[in-house]
Amino acid sequence: MTNTADTLTPRGPRTDLARLTRLMGLMTGDEKHSPAATSTLDALWVLYDRVLRVTPETFGDPDRDRFLLSKGHGPMAYYAVLSAKGFLPEELLSGFGSYDSPLGHHPDRTLVPGAEIGSGSLGHGLPLAVGTVLGLRAQGLTDPRVWVLIGDAELDEGSNHEALAYAGPAGLEQLHTLVIDNGSATYGRPGGIAARFEAAGWSAETVDGRDHDALHAACTAAHPGRPHVVVARVEPKHA
Repeated sequence: MTNTADTLTPRGPRTDLARLTRLMGLMTGDEKHSPAATSTLDALWVLYDRVLRVTPETFGDPDRDRFLLSKGHGPMAYYAVLSAKGFLPEELLSGFGSYDSPLGHHPDRTLVPGAEIGSGSLGHGLPLAVGTVLGLRAQGLTDPRVWVLIGDAELDEGSNHEALAYAGPAGLEQLHTLVIDNGSATYGRPGGIAARFEAAGWSAETVDGRDHDALHAACTAAHPGRPHVVVARVEPKHA
């Protein structure tokens, strides 16, 4: 992982970003996915630092919040945040992608402490999040929130549209989606990403994906009776 600091224009606490940048710098060998990783860094940090109700000690608690990383390619930012929050030891990061490392180029939930799903094949996270909410409901667990992070290009996958079209009318208030918009979608959407979700009955907000306070406000906005999506705009992938 190289030149991470050069690709970020954060508007969050510099001490946090400096630490995360250092942790990401320990991971090398997947530079082609550096834009995918750096695009998610601020949003992931805000979620784990200020929004999600889950810690290494409570990860097995049925009442914990769930976070599903659907944008699983380029997981260096995810691993850095998990390390910073104590889910996995820092010394594992330098072995990223090696034969005997638990930290693969796509996260494996059976190997990575704190990971809820294995991911990397795009288009699965949002449907899995819908199913997770339904499973929690069936168990009478209505307090845990389910968050899923997807990319704007991932919305080209039809499975996502089936999931978002169902979640709105079903009133899945526990469901939260964070879309990282780095302008890499092939087709785009008339009216923008948020409008697509709103048309399906979701609550939606669009914010600067590098502004930590704006991200926090959008992620914690009330949305009674509806699922919620936050579209986090960052610098274009090929800028």
